[in-house]
Amino acid sequence: MINLLLAGVGGQGTVLAAKVLAKAAQAKGWQVRTAETIGMAQRGGSVTSHVRMGSCGEEVLAPLVTKGTADVVIAFEPGEAARALPFLAPEGVLVSATSAIQPVTAALAGTPYSGSAVVEQLGRSLEGSGVLFVPVDDQALVQAAGNRKALNMMLLAVAVAQNRIPISLDELKAAVEACVKPQFVAMNLTAIDLAAAR
Repeated sequence: MINLLLAGVGGQGTVLAAKVLAKAAQAKGWQVRTAETIGMAQRGGSVTSHVRMGSCGEEVLAPLVTKGTADVVIAFEPGEAARALPFLAPEGVLVSATSAIQPVTAALAGTPYSGSAVVEQLGRSLEGSGVLFVPVDDQALVQAAGNRKALNMMLLAVAVAQNRIPISLDELKAAVEACVKPQFVAMNLTAIDLAAAR
């Protein structure tokens, strides 16, 4: 069983990323279940997508990842990485974008929070824990890809490259072709290649 948690804010594409992972798992003949806990996503609130894959042929009975069992957490924003940390398994992988998206409360109060400070704190707290922490310079990836909308697929590519999700980049690309609107397929495939090469 492979448990994955994708955490971000509304509009970052976490739901589509979960759908792509589920499609890749189904194409391998695995049973898979997904669920989203969306909340106030339309207003920039937290979005958490759960993906559970029966990678050894087992039946997947429930869609939600429980605390302490996520093999991989993919965070689209550092604050959401910190929020999702309790779900990570002791030997899990945390892949996190490093750029902060300011919540409405911080913007209204005029007290922005620093994404780099959160990333540094995560690094310190996870040091020696057995967790593999992979901070991703999402600004550099987005600049190379030329489109921020492909960040979700780039983070998936980075996560797959850690060899904890038994899905290949080719299988990920095939799932993108099946799930993404035709006019956006080429952009996302190029983004996957860019992220995998870093």
